[in-house]
Amino acid sequence: MIGCFALGLAIGGFFDGIFLHQILQWHHLLSGIESRADDLRFQVMADGLFHLAMYVLLLCGLGLLWRPRRNSDISPLPTANAIASTFMGFGAWHLIDALLSHWLLDLHRIKMDSPNPLFWDLLWLAVFGIGPLLLGWQLLKRPPPGAGSRPAVLLFGLSAVAIGAAAASLLPAARGAPQAVLFGGDTSASEIMQAIAVANGSVVSTDASGTLWVVRFESPLLAYQLYRSGAVMVGGVPAAGCLTYSVPASARRV
Repeated sequence: MIGCFALGLAIGGFFDGIFLHQILQWHHLLSGIESRADDLRFQVMADGLFHLAMYVLLLCGLGLLWRPRRNSDISPLPTANAIASTFMGFGAWHLIDALLSHWLLDLHRIKMDSPNPLFWDLLWLAVFGIGPLLLGWQLLKRPPPGAGSRPAVLLFGLSAVAIGAAAASLLPAARGAPQAVLFGGDTSASEIMQAIAVANGSVVSTDASGTLWVVRFESPLLAYQLYRSGAVMVGGVPAAGCLTYSVPASARRV
């Protein structure tokens, strides 16, 4: 059950990262830090480290779920209990995120540009936090009829959902959609432009540091070639308009 709870936490983290950071772009992990709010390189890196932490949590959950049962006295985990633990982990993630990140530490709010951020905080918490927690608790108290132990189906099903959530965070953007690419500080502008050209990309914009670029790719999968050219992070994020500095029109097509 601890493994299922950990998987629920990881799925909750990936859910927030995919929808709030990437698709809706309502906030970054550390958008509430005023001194670094405009440092997009810092924000993108923080989001990447957050996803890395979710991968570690995912692996821990899978390890607990798949570890050998050497004690023959331990009965298989009932399906209802496993699903309940996963729901409770998902809900617990949003409860912890609301209490710590939104209100105590003020790292971010659900919708940073809203005139009433508390409304969105409470709405998100009610739907994705309190709701799954109550559903999980209900399943623990009153498992549905016929909810017996199905170890193989349970293991493969939960693992597939968790790994699917992790894989979704790595999906490239659609063809022609802008992607944020973060390079290391030791990569020169000419090397970056050459690498983008090899990947059949066109530059949309870059920040003042010259390390964070927004690029359109004819083939999204080619974007991952940039990891061999000094890229630290290649995100499948529709990020056009996020940067305040645009390259000259003559340099946008490489």
